[in-house]
Amino acid sequence: MKKSLPSLALLLLYSSTLLSQQAPAAASQTSTAPQQTSPAPQSGPFPSTKLIVVDSIQVTTTVEPLPFAESDRSVEMLQPREMPIGTDSVIDLLRTDSSLNLQARGGEGVPADLAIRGTTFEQSLILVNGLRVNDPETGHLNLDIPVPLDAVTRVDILHGSGSTFYGSDAIGGAVNLLTGAPAPGFTLVARSGAGNYGSLENHLRASYSAGPFAEQITASRDTSDGFIADRNYSSNAAASETWLKSKPGTTDIMLAASDRPYGANLFYGPYDAWERTKAWLASIQQQLGPRTAASFGYLRHSDLFILFRDQPTYYENNHVTTSYEGAVRRADELGRNSTLAYGLEAAGDSIHSFNFFEGFLSNALGIHARNQSAGYANLSLRALKRFSLSIGAREEVLSSQGSVFSPSAAAAFTLTKTLRLRASAGHGFRQPTYVDLYYSDPSTIGNPNLKPESSWSYEGGADWTPANGRLTLTAVGFRLNQTNVIDYVKLLPLTSAEKWQAINIATLDLSGAEASARIRLSSTQQLQFSYTANHSANLPGNYLSEYAFNYAAQNAIFAWTGELPGTWGHQITAHTQVNVVQKTAQAAYPLWDVDIARNTGRIRPYLRLLNLSNTNYTEIPQVPMQGRTIMGGMQLNWSKQ
Repeated sequence: MKKSLPSLALLLLYSSTLLSQQAPAAASQTSTAPQQTSPAPQSGPFPSTKLIVVDSIQVTTTVEPLPFAESDRSVEMLQPREMPIGTDSVIDLLRTDSSLNLQARGGEGVPADLAIRGTTFEQSLILVNGLRVNDPETGHLNLDIPVPLDAVTRVDILHGSGSTFYGSDAIGGAVNLLTGAPAPGFTLVARSGAGNYGSLENHLRASYSAGPFAEQITASRDTSDGFIADRNYSSNAAASETWLKSKPGTTDIMLAASDRPYGANLFYGPYDAWERTKAWLASIQQQLGPRTAASFGYLRHSDLFILFRDQPTYYENNHVTTSYEGAVRRADELGRNSTLAYGLEAAGDSIHSFNFFEGFLSNALGIHARNQSAGYANLSLRALKRFSLSIGAREEVLSSQGSVFSPSAAAAFTLTKTLRLRASAGHGFRQPTYVDLYYSDPSTIGNPNLKPESSWSYEGGADWTPANGRLTLTAVGFRLNQTNVIDYVKLLPLTSAEKWQAINIATLDLSGAEASARIRLSSTQQLQFSYTANHSANLPGNYLSEYAFNYAAQNAIFAWTGELPGTWGHQITAHTQVNVVQKTAQAAYPLWDVDIARNTGRIRPYLRLLNLSNTNYTEIPQVPMQGRTIMGGMQLNWSKQ
């Protein structure tokens, strides 16, 4: 398994204040940078786009560096609570986007890697309320998120470089999980279900809101005996979030924790391994007037790995990482259709680890720490007749590797009332993880001399929406030019003693295309088609790559969501989705999932069928995934105003 503030930051210190409020966008809709200030509401199960206010408590206390709803870039916005009952984890939710390649090793994504647009699993950034939760040890742990999906009200997915807005790691894109204050009164949502492979699931969301106070508690526990030996898992997470309204503005305090032990048979080779990860997250966000916000987050993560489950003293790794991030962000309205967003950030991380091998204690990753500071600014010019433009820049100062300047630009032109053209370009970068730098074992060698990765991302596309609004077609072509790419390689021809070694690859280019169609058949039914293709150039040099080519060359999704026909059909919501995935140098394979549930009343039975086609497949080479899974249960919905 792997100085002083920059000149841009100094200028920002003298800027004036005001923070724009962001509205949640409709579920599963690709952003097309709406020109109107108040989008028209939609009917049926498709929620309207509007600012949600709970008494005096605002739903969102963060200030986003780039308001995704106003972006001229490729953005997907999902609302988990609008999905059918059975969307059980963040992994389930992200599988609805064809540009995301989820590489799971076990059920419920315990654990899983995320890659966007053909990049590697370490080139995507995960955030919670705009704060980084990527693990500095290794990108394999980025999706070990301590916050239950039950706490999340919206997920923003940025396709393409996001380093201008969020810093390191966002080369392929970024996923931002956003929470929100509950509705007034008391609400209880509890779900319990069971299925084959000894699977059990229990989820809870309880909230109370009145006047200047709101509280929400969420918890989830998903367990399985495993479909083969040593593939059992237990995924546990809980969070408490409190909102308080005071004179400066809303205070948002979150505490979250997770504990995920699991059998790791075949995960890292032909070993009956075992692993346990734990995470603790604490964050506070404070509005400072109507258009300014400050935030701080602290994350602690531990990773215990045992190579032979029945011989725990033979080989053991134990790593503990900590990270923090603080930010002050503002957004000034310079005019009716222009916004200047800017901010200052500071972050740092550290690792403390040891390795126990055949009775000897060795320094596997050791003790290391680093920090960075940044300033960013983004000018958004909307609705300039038919034209819109966004220009941004970020300067990041790294404690040991100089500084990185990351500019970006995006523009759109409304060609006709129904056709819109757009293009964007941006710089991305990634610092090597501690595993990349320092880890070594009998098969792997790290490299303390690794340089940060650098990239330029380009895209161009069109959005077509006929006047009736029932159909939306989107097509995008993209290219990623990378330098100093970090990968693990072996020199050809291979020898029996050859190890995987971390190196910087001078250049590596990737190109691809995205296309999607959304059809609103009626007020209660929607069809979705999406397709993403990726192609990477060959590695320069005589190398065999371990990670750079484990991407989805093609990924197609068909999905239907709606109410069933008949007298009682309006009480039943069904969702079916078919993914057809082709990894590089592999045959395509289908995955078919079905969800059906009652959508009214206090008691709501549900049924979830995963991998209904019983496909034999792998998402990580040599790690088989489980076959057909049937889950069923009940959900209790109760509220009192």
